[in-house]
Amino acid sequence: MAQVSSPFEAITWAIIGQQISVAAALNVRRRFIALASVQHSSGLWCYPDAQRVAQLSLEALRNAGLSLNKARTIAQISQLLHSKTLQFPEQVNAENVEQLGSELLAISGIGPWTVNYTLMRGFAWLDGSLHGDAAVRRYLQVLLKQEALTAKQTEQWLQQFSPWRALVAAHLWHSQGFSS
Repeated sequence: MAQVSSPFEAITWAIIGQQISVAAALNVRRRFIALASVQHSSGLWCYPDAQRVAQLSLEALRNAGLSLNKARTIAQISQLLHSKTLQFPEQVNAENVEQLGSELLAISGIGPWTVNYTLMRGFAWLDGSLHGDAAVRRYLQVLLKQEALTAKQTEQWLQQFSPWRALVAAHLWHSQGFSS
């Protein structure tokens, strides 16, 4: 399962991708990276850090294609990290995962899916339950040959795979040609 360069990239990517198609999320992500204007000496555009994004206005974030709520959430996360009011741990483990999850859930615009996606992609935490992911539920329906599965049913089914529930989500995405 591919990780991203930082937990900040993971959480902003999760926020960007909330409730939109992967194709739409990729377009917004490209504009977000271009907006931040962080370029490597080789010419490659780099993913911005919280300090750089904290300098961007809500209007600029909106012009990159973010909804007002997503722009506010990304701005708030950036400010919290920049001011060190929120600090990501070097790594997530059984002792600190619940605390980090609680801190993130306290931020408007962050829900369980965003937390678990961030834990998976930003910290390689493999026990996040992505039962709220529409693609996970859809692909699990295909696998189990069922008409429809609720998030609760998916959560219950995934429980048997703890502490590797995020790997099951990645497998389901991959099995259907979707990459996280």
